Amino acid sequence: MTAVPSLAEFEEAARSLADVITHTPTLPSRAVSDVLGAPVLLKMENLQRTGSFKIRGAAYRLSRLTAEERARGVVAASAGNHAQGVALAAQALGISATIFMPLGVPVPKLLATRGYGADVVLEGETVATSLRLAADFAERTGAVLIHPFDHRDVVIGQGTLGLELLEDAPDVDTIVLGIGGGGLIAGVAAAVKARAAQLGREVRIIGVQAENAAAMPPSLAAGHPVDIVTRPTIADGILVARPGAIPFDIIKDLVDEVVIVSDDDLARAILVLLEQAKVVVEPAGAAGVAAILAGKVSATGVTMAVLSGGNIDPLLLQRVVSHGLAASGRYLTLRVPLPDRPGQLARVSELIAEAGANVMEAMHTRHGHGLQISEVILELSVETRGPEHSEHTLDTLRRAGFEPVVVPD
Repeated sequence: MTAVPSLAEFEEAARSLADVITHTPTLPSRAVSDVLGAPVLLKMENLQRTGSFKIRGAAYRLSRLTAEERARGVVAASAGNHAQGVALAAQALGISATIFMPLGVPVPKLLATRGYGADVVLEGETVATSLRLAADFAERTGAVLIHPFDHRDVVIGQGTLGLELLEDAPDVDTIVLGIGGGGLIAGVAAAVKARAAQLGREVRIIGVQAENAAAMPPSLAAGHPVDIVTRPTIADGILVARPGAIPFDIIKDLVDEVVIVSDDDLARAILVLLEQAKVVVEPAGAAGVAAILAGKVSATGVTMAVLSGGNIDPLLLQRVVSHGLAASGRYLTLRVPLPDRPGQLARVSELIAEAGANVMEAMHTRHGHGLQISEVILELSVETRGPEHSEHTLDTLRRAGFEPVVVPD
């Protein structure tokens, strides 16, 4: 059974990290507040050093190593954010660092980790494989394994964010943030509940998981961490098949609720944050906002969503924005069968313009399975103003005798 860290431990960690981390801003979001029906604040941890909260736990864990442990060096495994945190903290302390990263790691995270001076080993398809390889390396070389979430010092380091949350918004009623292995939410829940009790009030903590990597609900039902089979998700930062044992002991007692969001929800949240808040957030970092926009969080007063990271590959961002537009009903991909005679392409374009929509891309082909000799297929990418406008555009084409088919994103 893991002892819940005390408020004094979080305060000591915050003092030790004062010269390492940045006190990130907290800003209101009118767009998200309008959806929730209550004030929503955004904690911009995406602006933290290395682009995520992970530097907190990594730096605190490394700061507590003995001189003998530092001399042995450290090893870690990560798809990016923990890797960067360990690499930067190790560089600052003069400790050699080896980081195992899966082969599909986003290039910006790989380059940043190497830029902080770590020796990066690209091997394996998943973070789980990288963790196993890192553990083997630690056993073989004597390097100290820095786990991304399943260590008490890591939990305490991440929990310093909780102290900032209440410092920035003493009247906050609900805090919403993503869950992967559980280190962040365990630390935040413990620090916030302890500080709130000291202030004579209560704060609700809600965790959010991606539906393709939602190990926490079955673990809570079982009363202990359980393994699940994960599926691909854009939220690689919270793609974890089993919660950490140490964080779980804290989460089961201190986290009030865990909700699930889809990749569509995450894509919509990234798009809203990009358009309305003018901030770039990675999918895992948008989990709290995704839960609010998806109606998974009820309004009880001032609510804070933690934007836990902003390290998103530009190519992924491009795909996520397109997906978010489609999920919001603002981007349609259509296939329209046409008779192969002059003027049909012009007629379809004219109808779409009359409906007030905008053609972004068009492809006209006579080749395809099932096409008659006298038929062609017109494939269009169309920008609209939302679901109702999309349906109006489709109806405009149908009333003119065309049969548009919506192609799933």
